[in-house]
Amino acid sequence: MTRTTAAFFATVGLLSASAALAADQAALAKAPSAMTPTEIKAHNEGLTPTDPAYIKCRKTLEIGSLVKKNRVCHTNEQWKEVSAKGNQNARDTAEAMTSKAGNSN
Repeated sequence: MTRTTAAFFATVGLLSASAALAADQAALAKAPSAMTPTEIKAHNEGLTPTDPAYIKCRKTLEIGSLVKKNRVCHTNEQWKEVSAKGNQNARDTAEAMTSKAGNSN
C-alpha cells in the first residue's frame, strides 16, 4: 500500500467518522462541547454512566500554553468512535510504514 493510498483511506475514515459524530450531535440540541456544565448535568440526569447517550468531558492541554486547557465533551458512543478512528489511523500508518521499509531501492 502506498502512502497516498494509506492517506486516502485515513481521510475517508475521518470523513465517515465525522459524519457519524455529526448525526449523533444533530440528535442533541447542540454539540456537547458547546453545552454548559449545567446543561450536561441536566442531560445526564437519569442516565447511567455507561449509557451511550451519557456525556463525558475531558480536558486537554492547549499546545503552546503551559496553563490553558480545552474542554472536549462527547457522548460515550462518540468517544468510542473517536477512539476506534484513532486506533485505525495508527494501524494504517504503521502498516504503511512497515510495507515501505522493505522496498528501499
